[in-house]
Amino acid sequence: MDKLEQTCNQVDFIERHMKYLRCLQHIEELRYPLSYQACITDGKSQRLSLFSDVFSQLRLKNEALSPPQLSKPAPLCLPIQIMLLPLNKRFKYHFYGNRQTNSLSKPEWYLTQVLMWMGNNSTFMEETIQPILDRGGVTLSAKVELCRGLLSLVQEKVASDASKLLYDDVLFCHLVEEVLQFEKELRSNHSYPAELPGVLHLLLEDAVLQKWLTMEKKMAVEKMDAMLSAERAWSSQYKDISDMDDLKAPDCAETFMTLLQVITERYRTLPCPSAQLKFLELQKELVDDFRIRLTQVMKEESRCPLGVRYCAILNAVNYISTILGDWGDDVFFLQLQQTAVSLGEEAIPGGLGIMEMGRLASLEGSLFDGLLALLDRLKGDMLGRLLDFLMREIKEKAKPYCQERWLSLPSQQDQSTMSLSSTACPMMLCVRDRLLNLHQVLGFSLFHLAWQGLAERLDNFLYQDVILCNNFSDGGAAQLQFDMTRNLFPLFGHYCKKPENFFKHVKEACIILCLNVGSAILLRSLIKESDMTRDCAGTGDPPPESALNELGVYCLAPCDVLILLSLRTSCPGQWYPS
Repeated sequence: MDKLEQTCNQVDFIERHMKYLRCLQHIEELRYPLSYQACITDGKSQRLSLFSDVFSQLRLKNEALSPPQLSKPAPLCLPIQIMLLPLNKRFKYHFYGNRQTNSLSKPEWYLTQVLMWMGNNSTFMEETIQPILDRGGVTLSAKVELCRGLLSLVQEKVASDASKLLYDDVLFCHLVEEVLQFEKELRSNHSYPAELPGVLHLLLEDAVLQKWLTMEKKMAVEKMDAMLSAERAWSSQYKDISDMDDLKAPDCAETFMTLLQVITERYRTLPCPSAQLKFLELQKELVDDFRIRLTQVMKEESRCPLGVRYCAILNAVNYISTILGDWGDDVFFLQLQQTAVSLGEEAIPGGLGIMEMGRLASLEGSLFDGLLALLDRLKGDMLGRLLDFLMREIKEKAKPYCQERWLSLPSQQDQSTMSLSSTACPMMLCVRDRLLNLHQVLGFSLFHLAWQGLAERLDNFLYQDVILCNNFSDGGAAQLQFDMTRNLFPLFGHYCKKPENFFKHVKEACIILCLNVGSAILLRSLIKESDMTRDCAGTGDPPPESALNELGVYCLAPCDVLILLSLRTSCPGQWYPS
């Protein structure tokens, strides 16, 4: 009975002080929630002192009746609950019922109003209420408590509105955007602690989250259709600014990656990693969809691989691949990667094998590896088509050069009087023009791959179809070397320091063909003797590779060198057609 009487007295004590606070006209005489400075200038320090005493007594009695519970968030401080009563009343008056301000199409009205209340009252809470809490030894932030109290209004309202808008796409999307913006301002402008829940968790309810994902996909697909059919879809907005256009990405690719980035920013702050992974899977699905669309357009343009649109598609694939590669190293996506590993296969639709999980766990791979492999395959296929087209054109121009009578060309002692073979001019002009064209239309990294691929194919073509298919006099060998070293190689010298390193077969073949007669005979003898004594141990003779290396021949095998020596007409005993 004594305890019951004591509790009743405490309740009575609280009720009397609550009435007293209400008699203070809901603290209107302190001009709350207006500027605190007005209270001082009007000489109301006595009322402030009285308010402080009452506030402290209410807090102490509240603590006696409501001990803290570790399993649940602590309830709002009772005095602050009382202070919020007028704002609660105003909120429900304006944003519930049949009021015009209670509009499902205007969630920004109540969200903005709550943010304004937080801002307008922050000074009062920090300069008036916080000192009272500090004097009482309470480790609470008055400003945070105010935000917590007002947030409860927003949370209830957002939860109610979201459930009503599940079948209205436009209004639902608008609500999500406004809630995300509210959360951003709450955390940044009002310094609301990250460990306390805001409003984003309301968007993670199963029905709401599924609707959100569905709408993200629907809107993204619609935008993809629009961006690919736009007039400037395949042109680069930076085409006239060379310093900013290393990738030469077409507008459709840039717009698409911007779309993905916007999606990332929307789900980046979600408090649930598993929900973030669902959005990531949606993004990967969209990338694959875009890749398929690019492939379809590419096939339509594949008849002209040097065309503007084909090269723009290639730039788009390379751009998307580059950005995804960068995302794989981004801290946010690395954290998601570790989350996916910790959650196991259930976190990733379709699952991953043990090896893939191991690579993700060790950070050897990224969440985008599967997409990057598909994009790289498409890029390689497109580059291959382009280079095949180029080589067909070059081979057509090179037909007269392949049929040149190399063995009948006279020797010229002075290279300064030599000039490019007339039959080589069409081929050289074609190579020059195509390199310039590719340099203009392809991104830097793509062009680097393209010219190196062209050099490799051209090296193989010249070696197989020009050198190995002909016999050479000393004059013919000298002319071939002049055409290659003084004309072809310099065409690629604009893009690297040592272009001859990309024509190893041609360069080394020219070295062998241009050896003086004595050196050629000795080299042939050395290689043949090496072949005969190869199985004999302890001969002590240096291998033929050493002699070839001294001549600057590293790529060609000794057997290839013998074939080249047999093509020379200047070596005694060599047969050549008349």
